Amino acid sequence: MSTLRNQVQLIGHVGQEPEIKTFEGEKKLASLSLATNDVYKNDKGEKVEETQWHRISAWGKTAELIEKYVTKGKEIAVQGKLTHRSYDDKNGDKKYVTEVIVSELVLL
Repeated sequence: MSTLRNQVQLIGHVGQEPEIKTFEGEKKLASLSLATNDVYKNDKGEKVEETQWHRISAWGKTAELIEKYVTKGKEIAVQGKLTHRSYDDKNGDKKYVTEVIVSELVLL
């Protein structure tokens, strides 16, 4: 059961070109947005499509794969953990971020 803790799996389309940053020691970080769609019928029987946007981050070899093969609009599957963090922007305002840190990537 411990392997099920804080595990997220998403399949969706990349919303923008991935942003790649390279740090000391050539360690890479890939950041991108992922759109997932849910389709259901409302009370009136009408088809409703809802899109959710997710912030995705990947490090190391996974970031290198994203840099090489992932482009805007591409469908991908990711597995990772959900994280929450905060930071102060350049104006001193506190910003909150929720993102998925990728451990597995599948190109679809």
